[in-house]
Amino acid sequence: MKLKEISPRDIPKDIITGIIIAFVSIPISMGYAQVSGISPVYGLYGSVFPILIYGLLSTSKQFIFGVDAAPAALAGAYIISAGAELGSERAEELIPVISFFTAVWLFLLYLLKAGKTVRYISTPVMGGFISGISTTIILMQIPKLLGGTSGRGELFELAEHIIMTCRESFSGMSLVLGGVSLAVLLISKKLVPRLPMSVPVMIAGAVLGYTGFADKYSVARLSAVRPGLPEWSFPHITAGDISGILSSSLTIAIVIMAETLLASGNLANKNGYAIKSNREILVYALGNLAASLTGCCPVNGSVSRSSMADQYGGKSQIMSVSASVTMALILMFGTGAIKYLPVPVLTAIVISALLGAVEFHLIKRLFRQDKRELFIFFGAFSGVLLLGTVYGVMIGVVLSFVSVIIATASPKRSFLGVIHGREGFHSLERNTYSVPLKGAVIYRFSGNLYFANVNLFEDDIMAAVREDTRCVVVDSGAVCSIDITAADKIASMEEKLRRKGIKFYFASHIGTLNDRFRQLGLGGFVESGHCRRTITSALADAGFTQPYELEESDFDRSRVLASGNQRRLEFEWAFGAMADEEYEKYTEQLLSHIDQESDPEKQLHDIVKVKGFWKDMSDLDHEEILTHIEAHIHELSEQLHISEETVAEAVEERKLRIAKRLGERDGKALDSIREHTRRFEAGLREHEPELYERLIAHRREALEHLRRQAPEYGKMIDDLYGGDDE
Repeated sequence: MKLKEISPRDIPKDIITGIIIAFVSIPISMGYAQVSGISPVYGLYGSVFPILIYGLLSTSKQFIFGVDAAPAALAGAYIISAGAELGSERAEELIPVISFFTAVWLFLLYLLKAGKTVRYISTPVMGGFISGISTTIILMQIPKLLGGTSGRGELFELAEHIIMTCRESFSGMSLVLGGVSLAVLLISKKLVPRLPMSVPVMIAGAVLGYTGFADKYSVARLSAVRPGLPEWSFPHITAGDISGILSSSLTIAIVIMAETLLASGNLANKNGYAIKSNREILVYALGNLAASLTGCCPVNGSVSRSSMADQYGGKSQIMSVSASVTMALILMFGTGAIKYLPVPVLTAIVISALLGAVEFHLIKRLFRQDKRELFIFFGAFSGVLLLGTVYGVMIGVVLSFVSVIIATASPKRSFLGVIHGREGFHSLERNTYSVPLKGAVIYRFSGNLYFANVNLFEDDIMAAVREDTRCVVVDSGAVCSIDITAADKIASMEEKLRRKGIKFYFASHIGTLNDRFRQLGLGGFVESGHCRRTITSALADAGFTQPYELEESDFDRSRVLASGNQRRLEFEWAFGAMADEEYEKYTEQLLSHIDQESDPEKQLHDIVKVKGFWKDMSDLDHEEILTHIEAHIHELSEQLHISEETVAEAVEERKLRIAKRLGERDGKALDSIREHTRRFEAGLREHEPELYERLIAHRREALEHLRRQAPEYGKMIDDLYGGDDE
């Protein structure tokens, strides 16, 4: 904790948040202590010194440390496997030993700098992991709402425990108290998120316990605990226990490292600060050592309490210090009140906090943006839920690496051409005005070549080769390395193409790729000049000189560009296939910004001039937007309170002005306008036939009126619409 990084104005809120966390920790810590097999009071002991150490030494500003589900459950599982009974003296002997060796393992992980491994865990894995843990703990807590005890294990064991609770110990009043408390907490979180409603809910629950209401309806209350701070003692270690404890504590240490680093890293990313992963592991080790010396089970970061701290606006480690001091005061002076707290009310507080930790927003985002990443999220989520924490992380990481392999096995690739008036070579797919060279295949491969994608590389190129092809040039600027499988395939391709009289080149790559070629037996490929610094030099070696002979196209796109459509190229480069959608978005934006109080004629004038769109917009971009505006004549008319005929005429008049200006520079430009207009109308006719018919009717009327009012547009109307207005 660095005091200079703590804002004085945040300290009061941090102290209050820490007090809230301490009170909320009472039921959580006591419950998980029981899960691990020891007396509930040890859960409170684990919320004093471990959390104080974490607050003083951690680089995580907002995360909360203490007794929590996963380590407690793993420790309890070992106690059972060792033949000891939960809650027995034997269990209370073994648990501190487990905590001690957990601390030892964490210290070794710190020395090995294992914190760096978290960098290889992606956001979907992290989100699925946290959501899986949160959901698991919620399922553990549900039986306590129903009148039973906390569950443990994975999904099927938890579901079975919930069913058994409903059959054997169901309490309607317990469910009512817990359900009402949860509803109040969730509603207040929506309406007044900064209000710490959990404290009033807890006080109300304590009142119900004190008045005897809870006992009257057999609602469980927390157990009474003896007052006083914990005593410090070194755990009693026997040789016969070492082997089993070593393996169990290693698993617990890995869980603590993974769960706490992931969750605290997630919270740090959310709030815009960084943590030092390896330093955090050392703090985890010291916290578990303190837990061991006070007889407590292993401790780690708490997702539920950290989510609550974030919800209440906690900003610094002062929260942890405040929570620790508060818990110490409770142990010394307030243990008498603990026995009045109803279990379902406090369980509702825990569940409310955990629901906030489930990454619902990330699920929505991944669903919209990347279904493959969503699959990884649910892989990690399901792994934690079905198999446990460690397996959940492993599944998520494996899925992430599989995703990387899939992505690199099918990287972005395209064929290139040239654009008149622009330097370099441009994607034929992404640029309307890019034209391929006659007799040459220029292919861009955006990824390293290796066994998983080299066949795709070969298939693309061989499918593009035609009878008149004289050379193939690979734009290998994004290829940094190849493996031996790719090297063999390149040698085979070069031989196939040479037999057909086709020269094969790699160009524009970094120099070290040539070293890799030589290393893998392709030295002759480099030495014979088939690796070139630029695509231009490769083409020149194959006998292609500028100006290049181009493939025939439906219209002379290279000449169209000479008419001043350079900005159109940048717009297509920026938005690619989404260019038309961006035009439509801008049109809708125009409609949404119409001011009912302003002069409608002036607004119409500004709209058809397309003010505020793409800086230095070309005439062709302007014309294409006007085509989209035409489809919204009815809306413009209604919002501007101007007749549809007037709007249509203003749009058509502006289009004719642009067409005239373009035509004076280059008559071929009209071909481009006609092509786009017909493409747009074809889509409109197919998907919205009624709108298409209305647009055509308005256009005919507007053009007829313009012919009469401005005869000088007559020839331009014929050239642009080819008599379609008749």
